[in-house]
Amino acid sequence: MKPTTAAIALAGLLSGVTAAPGPHGERIERIDRTVLERALPNAPDGYVPSNVSCPANRPTVRSASSGLSQNETSWLKTRREKTQSAMKDFFNHVTIRDFDAVQYLDRHSSNTSNLPNIGIAVSGGGYRALMNGAGAIKAFDSRTENSTATGQLGGLLQSATYLAGLSGGGWLVGSIYVNNFTTISALQTHEKGAVWQFQNSIFEGPDGDSIQILDSATYYKHVYDTVQDKKDAGYETSITDYWGRALSYQLINATDGGPSYTWSSIALTDSFKQAEMPMPLLVADGRYPDELVVSSNATVYEFNPWEFGTFDPTVYGFAPLEYLGSKFDGGSIAKNETCVRGFDNAGFVMGTSSSLFNQFFLQVNSTSLPDFLKTAFSDILAKIGEDDEDIAIYAPNPFYNWAPDTSPAAHQEELDMVDGGEDLQNIPLHPLIQPERHVDVIFAVDSSADTTYSWPNGTALVATYERSLNSTGIANGTSFPAIPDQNTFVNNGLNTRPTFFGCNSTNTTGPTPLVVYLPNYPYVSYSNWSTFQPSYEISERDDTIANGYDVVTMGNSTRDGNWTTCVACAILSRSFERTNTQVPDACTQCFQKYCWDGTTNSTNPAEYEPVTLLDSAGSALSPAVITTMVAASAALFTML
Repeated sequence: MKPTTAAIALAGLLSGVTAAPGPHGERIERIDRTVLERALPNAPDGYVPSNVSCPANRPTVRSASSGLSQNETSWLKTRREKTQSAMKDFFNHVTIRDFDAVQYLDRHSSNTSNLPNIGIAVSGGGYRALMNGAGAIKAFDSRTENSTATGQLGGLLQSATYLAGLSGGGWLVGSIYVNNFTTISALQTHEKGAVWQFQNSIFEGPDGDSIQILDSATYYKHVYDTVQDKKDAGYETSITDYWGRALSYQLINATDGGPSYTWSSIALTDSFKQAEMPMPLLVADGRYPDELVVSSNATVYEFNPWEFGTFDPTVYGFAPLEYLGSKFDGGSIAKNETCVRGFDNAGFVMGTSSSLFNQFFLQVNSTSLPDFLKTAFSDILAKIGEDDEDIAIYAPNPFYNWAPDTSPAAHQEELDMVDGGEDLQNIPLHPLIQPERHVDVIFAVDSSADTTYSWPNGTALVATYERSLNSTGIANGTSFPAIPDQNTFVNNGLNTRPTFFGCNSTNTTGPTPLVVYLPNYPYVSYSNWSTFQPSYEISERDDTIANGYDVVTMGNSTRDGNWTTCVACAILSRSFERTNTQVPDACTQCFQKYCWDGTTNSTNPAEYEPVTLLDSAGSALSPAVITTMVAASAALFTML
């Protein structure tokens, strides 16, 4: 079913934003386009990795046996203080009947390990995932207008410790953070200079309404030249380099797509140092020689602001992100070698997590691309082979001669990375279920295209659950709630509304977060765009973001007036266990309603093709209409 436009749009609040009410009470925003600080453009020579003097303490690869890095551990102390304050604000408008959550937080504030630790994960799925995920983040952000009103979830983002993205969800996370943790409202503004101009295909480049004023020929030449400069400097390049550069023009508010902006520069901004925001995490998979990536064997890597690496037992190590491109050997840089900086270009990192989209370029290789770019792609494919067109090349391999007994890449001079969803774990849960991070609850926004009509059916959760059961040791102590099969998701309507997994922690094999599953579903707009659709009208962009807002708020609580209470209960659930607190009756009712009850129905379901749940004004449809919808689609979780 082709998505259609809808009238609802919910906008956000940022310093400098003015607005007027729209026809349904929504904000029509106008943003004063003052220059906003972004992640520091700290690469020494634009896109080209460059030799620099090594610091006195020469960079080394860190064993994951030491747990979290000193940087993260130190940052967490400050962040946990900030989340305490944010949660108090959150629980001032998200309440639990006959229970004072603010007083509960105050009572246990002397021991922060007893308080909730929140993670948010945004799935892959191209621009569909970016826009649907953007709606979720907009709903969770206290800076969004009216998001702290009754029935709203504003402040959940400020209460979170981690925000993880993968592929299209990684574009969302990257665009927020590289633009200095800006709001969704600022990114989607209609004003001149808007960042998210998705109406301009990535094959055409930005137009005159953008910060970059280029025609297509000049745009392609800029993309080509920056990658060619990297190649001329002696570094291996792949189609991901071109994809990442093009992607940057759509996601980064800087001239020429910000070639000097690096992922590690996020850690250098004052606001991040002060822990004013969650920690951003991107996920990608390693692909080893002659290997098909599946969830049971893939090494899952993360990019955080300080490090690149994995807790998986294959590699079990982390390299300093700022010094990728340096010649690490066995975890250290030889004294006669210089250090390198600038390899971790922000667009390249986002492109690595979404390397599946190299096919975007290859699909038009014989049509609209200029000859010089076609030649560059042909040269790359001639070297690596078309079967490896989805890789991002990390050479020198930062884990060369590291963990030689367990790592398939230890003796490879280059490390090949692929899209984080190629192992079917399309929600970036991996970094959030590591025991070292002690995450209590994960809000998992799923925009996957698992069904014929590009809706999710729980495949990502199933893949992560099955990996946690793997007997070969790849799970390495991680635990995940029990998840039913995909047919049950559709037959029992688990992909039509939020579902909690892992409510009873005594049924898990280790410290397991409660997972709040938030699948993409049509509330006011059909948000099931094709994964590889390259452009969207502004109205389509805004409608999809508005629908994503409704997905996580259940239509601003019109589908269930107690939904925000149930979110509060999910946040506090593990904390209640640690403090031996009796679960409030309101929470018991929420868990009975939203927790998966363990029942399955694995018969082949009918074709899944849902219809919109709310009318264009955001109001719930009549019970008779809902009954018709249920008959036409999956079993609907009726809470109206």
